[in-house]
Amino acid sequence: MLWRLSTGSLGALRRPQWGPGWRGTKTTSFLRRAKSVNGAHDQQTPAKASPHRQTVLLPKTSMPMKLVGRQQTDMELEIQQKCGFSKLYSWQEKRNVRENFCLHDGPPYANGEAHVGHALNKILKDITNRFQMMRGAKVHFVPGWDCHGLPIELKALSELGEKAQNLSPMEIRKTARAFAEAAIEKQKSAFIRWGIMADWDNCYYTFDKKYEAQQLKMFYQMYTKDLIYRAYKPVFWSPSARTALAEAELEYNPKHVSHSIYAKFPLLKPPPLLASVLEGSSPVSAIIWTTQPWTIPANQAVCYMPESNYSIVKCTNSGEFYILAAEKVSSVATVLGTEFEVISTFLGADLENGSCVHPIIADRVSPLLPAQHVNLSKGTGMVHIAPAHGMEDYIVASRHELPMDCLVDEDGNFTEAAGSELENKNALEEGTDTVIKMLQSTKNLLKEEDITHSYPYDWRTKKPVIIRSSKQWFVKIGNMTATAKESLKKVKFIPASTMNSMVDMTERRPYWCISRQRVWGVPIPVFHHKTKDEVLINSETIDHLVQLVEKHGSDIWWTLPPEKLLPQKVLSQLGDPDALEYVPGQDILDIWFESGTSWNCVLPDQRADLYLEGKDQIGGWFQSSLLTSVAARKKAPFRVLLVHGFTLSDKGEKMSKSLGNVISPDVIINGGQDHSKDPPYGADILRWWVAESHIFSEVKIGSRILNAARDNIDKVTDAYRQYDFGKVIRHLQAFYPSQLSNFYFSIIKDRLYCEKENDLKRRSCQTALAEILDVMVRAIAPILPHLAEEVFQHIPYEKEPKSVFRSGWITTSTLWKKPGLEEAVEAACGMRDAFLGSIPGKNSLEYDVTVVIDPGLLFEIIEMLHEQKTSGMSQLSELMMASQLSLLAQDPIAIPADAIELKGSYEINLEGICEQSSYKVIVTPSTKEKCPRCWKYASDSPNELCPRCTEVLA
Repeated sequence: MLWRLSTGSLGALRRPQWGPGWRGTKTTSFLRRAKSVNGAHDQQTPAKASPHRQTVLLPKTSMPMKLVGRQQTDMELEIQQKCGFSKLYSWQEKRNVRENFCLHDGPPYANGEAHVGHALNKILKDITNRFQMMRGAKVHFVPGWDCHGLPIELKALSELGEKAQNLSPMEIRKTARAFAEAAIEKQKSAFIRWGIMADWDNCYYTFDKKYEAQQLKMFYQMYTKDLIYRAYKPVFWSPSARTALAEAELEYNPKHVSHSIYAKFPLLKPPPLLASVLEGSSPVSAIIWTTQPWTIPANQAVCYMPESNYSIVKCTNSGEFYILAAEKVSSVATVLGTEFEVISTFLGADLENGSCVHPIIADRVSPLLPAQHVNLSKGTGMVHIAPAHGMEDYIVASRHELPMDCLVDEDGNFTEAAGSELENKNALEEGTDTVIKMLQSTKNLLKEEDITHSYPYDWRTKKPVIIRSSKQWFVKIGNMTATAKESLKKVKFIPASTMNSMVDMTERRPYWCISRQRVWGVPIPVFHHKTKDEVLINSETIDHLVQLVEKHGSDIWWTLPPEKLLPQKVLSQLGDPDALEYVPGQDILDIWFESGTSWNCVLPDQRADLYLEGKDQIGGWFQSSLLTSVAARKKAPFRVLLVHGFTLSDKGEKMSKSLGNVISPDVIINGGQDHSKDPPYGADILRWWVAESHIFSEVKIGSRILNAARDNIDKVTDAYRQYDFGKVIRHLQAFYPSQLSNFYFSIIKDRLYCEKENDLKRRSCQTALAEILDVMVRAIAPILPHLAEEVFQHIPYEKEPKSVFRSGWITTSTLWKKPGLEEAVEAACGMRDAFLGSIPGKNSLEYDVTVVIDPGLLFEIIEMLHEQKTSGMSQLSELMMASQLSLLAQDPIAIPADAIELKGSYEINLEGICEQSSYKVIVTPSTKEKCPRCWKYASDSPNELCPRCTEVLA
C-alpha cells in the first residue's frame, strides 16, 4: 500500500480536555506509514540516547507498518468482514434521519466480466454515497442490470456453436437468461469486492417479471398519448444481426472504405425556366456523387438546393453538358480530370419541374426536387435520393408522395424486386460492384474511387450497417422536444457543457425506433391481423398481459397460444377463438427503452438526486430515461447529471482485447500470475486511482499510473459536494507532506517524546493528534473505506460504534478558533522560514533566537505563543525549532559579533484592524551544551541533563 494512516503515540488517550496555550488545527492530513511521527527528523530522534532511551515516550501502534503482497488484499477482506461492509447499507437505511439522497444506478450490461469501466463508474458512485451517508443523509442506491438484447443473445448462442442454428425461441431465451444470470453474479461479486455499498438484496433486473410488466404499462401509456406509432420508415439496420438499431447502438469506424462514384442522370424534361438556355445543348445531365452506389437502383429523384446557384457547364473532354452547383464547378472538374466551360448560371429554384432518366432503369423517371438537406460541403450540389435507404430521402419522398420500396432484405441482400442482375447479391459487397458495372454499361458512370471515411457499424457485431425501410415501432420525439428541453433547464449538469450535448441530441432525433427483431427481450404487446395491416392493442389486452407477465414473466409470449394471451372479453368480441385472425407480434422492445424506464420501477414516486454515468450515455440511458420520464411525468428523472469520461490505457489508447491493453480490476486487486510483473494492489488502490483521476475527460490507467498512486477541511467537504474527488485528494496531498509531516510532526516531537506522560503540554498535543487523525480518517473514508476502517480499529481510545462510517462526518469545534492565533502562527512561520533559511543544512537546536517586534498588534498576538521573555519550552520556540528563544520589544543591548540579523515585515488584518509591522530575527550560536536526553542545547555542562529533563526524570 502506498501509505497508511498512523495513530502515532496516543497511549491510553481518553479524549483529554484542551490544555491551555495550544490551539488545535482545523486542517488534516494523512500520516504516512513510511514516515511515522518518530521519523520526521532522524538527526533529532533521541532513540539512540543511552542511557536515557527508555525514558523517552516514543510512538507505538498496533497497526502494521507495511503490508506486502497478498497481505494487503487479505487485510481488506478481513476488514470487510469485521466492520460489517455487507450490513452497512441496511443499517443506514433504518436510521431516523430527515434528509434522503437518491443515486439511481444505470444498469450495466450483463454480458461479461467486470472491467475498469465498471470500476470507474461504480466506485465514483460509492464515494458519493458514502460521503452523503456520513454527513447524515439516508442513501437510496439500488444496483441494477440490463439483461436483455442482442449482445447477450449472440454471446450465449456463440458458446453453443452449430447447435444454436436449430434452437427454438424458448431455447434461445433459456440459454440467454442463463448467460446473463452468470454474468450478473460475476459482476456483483466484483462490485462487492471493490467495497461498493448498496442494497445488494434488492437489485433490479430488466428480466424480472415485475420490471417487464412495468415496461408493458409504460409502452401502453405512451401509445395512448400518441407518442408511439408503427410506420414504414428507413432505420439503421444491421444485416449481421438482422435487426433494426437505434442511433445509440451505433459506433463509427473512421477507417471504413467505400466505393464512391460520380454518375450522370440524363435530363429527360428540361425545367421550364431553363428551356431556352438548354436548347441545343443536348445531351445534358445532372451530376451526382455518392458513397453508397448500391442505393442507385432505389433512386426516386434528384434533389437540389433552391437558394444556391447552379451552372450549366460544357465538358472539354466529352463535349457533354452537365448541371451542378456553381461553387463546385472547379473542384468537380479537377476530380474528373477535365475542364468545365460555364455556359450559364442560375438559381437552384429554376430547376423546378424538371426531370431525369434513371441511370440504369430506362423506363423510370427521376424528378428534380428541392430539398433542404442538400449541402455544398461535398459532392456536386445535386443529390440522388433513395427514400427506402435514407432518413432525409424519406422526408422528401413523403412530401412528394414518391414510392418507398425497399430493395434489400434483412440479410442486406438485394431482393427479387431489384432485378435479376442484383437479386441475392449483398448490397455492400458484390451488389455494389454490379451496380457500378450497370452504370458503366449505360455510360452513366463518370468516375469511381475508394474513399476512407467514418461509417456506422453495429456496436455489437462490429459490422457495417445500412439504412433500410421496414415496418417498425417509433417514439415521436418531436412531440416531446420542447418539454424535454424545458425540463433540462432545471437540471444541474456536471460538467456544465453536457447540457448542450443533451439538448443537441434531443433536437436532432425526430423519432426513436424502439422495435427489434429478436427473441431475447420483452415483446411489444400488440397483435397483428393475419391479412390486414392493422394491430390489436387496448387497455383490456394490456391489463391481461400485465397480469400474466407479473406471474409468469415474458416467456408467456412464446409459450402460450394466442387465445390465452388475449382476455376472454376481447376474444368474444373477435368471434370464434378457433379461427382467431390475430397473432402475437414478433418484435421486442429496444433495450434502451427497457433501461430507460428504470426510474419507473426503482423510484416511481421521486426524482433521483443524481444520475452518474459515462459520456456514451448522453445518447443512451440519459436520453431514454429523459424521454420516457417526460412522456409520463413531463419532467426529467434526475436533479443532477454527472458525466464522466472513458477509461484509456496509460498511453491514451482505447482499451480493447485486440490491442492487448485491457487491464482487469481483478488483476489490479489480486495481482496476476507473476506478482513481480502484476503485483496485488488491493481494492483501495483501485479506488484511489478513480478518485485521483480527472474523471470529466478520458481516464487513463496502467502499471505506471498505479505505481504512482501507491507512492483545510471545509474545502474537502465542498469538493465532495461538487463530486470532484480529485480535488479532495489534491487538498489532502497538498497538506500532509508540508503541513503535517515536515512541519507539525517536526515541532511537536520534543514535547510528545520528552515531557512527562501526563504533562498538560503533551496531553494538549495528543488531543490535537487525535483530532487530526479522526478528521483525516473521515476525510478519506469515502475514497479508501478499507484503510479508513482498519485505522479506526487501531485507534487506542474507546469509540463506539467501531466503524468510521457509522460515526458521522467531520466535526470541528468552535473552541479551536481563537482570535489572532491563526495570524500569530502565520507570522511566526515567516520568522521561522527566515531563521532556518539562514542556517542551511545545520541543526537548528544549536542556535538561540531573539525575535524583536515593535510594540503593537503583532507583538501582542505573538505574545500568545511566548508568555515568558526567554524560554526554550514555549510554543514560539517550538515553532522556530530553536533551543531557546527570546521575545523583545526593542533591540537587545548587546548583539554578539557572530550573530545573524534577519529583517522582515508582516501585514496583519484582525477583526477590521489592519497594521503593517516589522520584525527582526537575531540568530546566535547557543552557549549551552547538548542535553543527552532531548538533544536540546540547554544543559550547563556536557553529558548533563537540561533542567526540564531533570525535572521529568525526577
